[in-house]
Amino acid sequence: MMRGSVTSSLTLTVALACAATLAAAADIEAGKAKAAEVCETCHGAGGNSTSQDFPKLGGQYPDYLAKALRDYKSGDRKNPIMASFAKPLSKQDIENLAAYYAAQPPAVAFKP
Repeated sequence: MMRGSVTSSLTLTVALACAATLAAAADIEAGKAKAAEVCETCHGAGGNSTSQDFPKLGGQYPDYLAKALRDYKSGDRKNPIMASFAKPLSKQDIENLAAYYAAQPPAVAFKP
């Protein structure tokens, strides 16, 4: 039982270190500014929308967020609304947004 706990702790530590490395290449403050400009109306402050109509972005993995934005931008992921917001984003904007949202605390939502 102890071995599984140590393995889980080591896996978590490595995952957090990788996320921190990815986030270090990005500018979280620039991501916050871009989020306020482009994303906050739908996705809420810190990426934690109060509406069930919009995904919660806070606390998501930065690589997932960056890939989703790149895919919306390229058209590989189909959503005309998100595509129109992602299209003008630069590669650096995407990395900054991904780092910003990954650094935010996640919010748990319960369906009524």
